[in-house]
Amino acid sequence: MKLTYFAGDPPNFGDELNPLVWSAMLPDGFLDDREEALFLGIGSIIQDIYPRSARKYVIGSGYGGYSAMPDVHDGSWDVLFVRGPGTARRLGLPAERAICDPAVLLRLLPLPEAASGITVAFMPHYESLERGFWQVACRMAGVTLIDPRDDVGRILSQIRGARLLITEAMHGAIVADALRTPWIAAKPLHHSHRMKWRDWSESLEIDLRPHALLPSNIREMYHAVWPNAEVWRAARSSTMPTLKPVNQMLTWIAAKRLQQLSHAEPQMSRDTRLDAAVDGVASAIDRFVRSRGGSGLRATGRAPASARSASVRSMRLTA
Repeated sequence: MKLTYFAGDPPNFGDELNPLVWSAMLPDGFLDDREEALFLGIGSIIQDIYPRSARKYVIGSGYGGYSAMPDVHDGSWDVLFVRGPGTARRLGLPAERAICDPAVLLRLLPLPEAASGITVAFMPHYESLERGFWQVACRMAGVTLIDPRDDVGRILSQIRGARLLITEAMHGAIVADALRTPWIAAKPLHHSHRMKWRDWSESLEIDLRPHALLPSNIREMYHAVWPNAEVWRAARSSTMPTLKPVNQMLTWIAAKRLQQLSHAEPQMSRDTRLDAAVDGVASAIDRFVRSRGGSGLRATGRAPASARSASVRSMRLTA
């Protein structure tokens, strides 16, 4: 059974949690490189892109609207559970199949020490970091930038150590919530990344209160206002000398917005609801592993030496 997740270039924090979590939690040898059976874990990877001949096992994935909805009732899918109620409704699955995002299993793993000296941190979506001027905006705002393309261990340390996390990246909120770091949801600038937030937040009975984020340059404004903007035209706008004053003004405004958000009321799920979700996820996976002849889920896992061990090489997907 092959671990399947979105392996982007650059890497993205939420997706890169897969090798970390599953290497620690699953029995040795449970995953391999055979593509006739696919293990779909963390991420919005329930898509219509997989071969009909492959058996697809959904272990907490979600539908994010990045492709047409697959027919999970065509006989080639085994849906153990999904990320949230929104995914279950769209795919025509029973409500009890909506448990939570498997990233909550981080609560069962040994984690890096909390970083020190971080008060307010901001994690943009990795695409926003590529398009925008968020490094500069964070410096201007006095906010620590958490780069979702960075090493997973470093990011976990930063989230653990932050007093507050403002995050445009959904898995920034999922992990902060699991590690009990107060968080503030920043509405993704690109519309395509918004739907999945409700899916996860409903699974933990969170009354999600997303706050508007402001673009940090003209290129981001293009993609926020016109999601299907011509990429080359939008990209040019961030480097043209004649537009430099406008870009500088937008970066300053984005920094002021981050300062405003740092005073907003943070959110977190209830302890009891989170504990129930962790138990539900762990129990469902344990039953699945045992049903396939495994020794069951590890109660606690040791962190793998490498997040990309040979046994968990990924199948590349496209968003």
